[in-house]
Amino acid sequence: MWTLPALQTLQLSTILKRKGRRMATFELYRRSTIGMCLTETLDEMVDNGVLSPELAIQVLVQFDKSMTESLESQVKSKVTIKGHLHTYRFCDNVWTFILQDATFKNEDSSENVGRVKIVACDSKLLTQ
Repeated sequence: MWTLPALQTLQLSTILKRKGRRMATFELYRRSTIGMCLTETLDEMVDNGVLSPELAIQVLVQFDKSMTESLESQVKSKVTIKGHLHTYRFCDNVWTFILQDATFKNEDSSENVGRVKIVACDSKLLTQ
């Protein structure tokens, strides 16, 4: 089941903002379950002195690039999504949709989800 992650203030995000780097499109995959777990682990490693903040930032930047490249090159299946549109917005070239009672269908299976948040942006923006 997919859930909406709660917005959290993360130490590494604060470090990136202080260094003046653009983050709007790069945080797209960081708010996924795997991105949040990676960030929490890197925070712990920085707190324990195992990893420098600079190296942790490099890991996150590589994560952003790897996620984008992997999704572009390795995911070939298509999914049909139907549901009740609760909220939508378009801000800074990013679409956000919140669907209720959504059904995800691919050629093999179907999955019902009570509430889902879909964030979509132009992949060209991720490479800038």
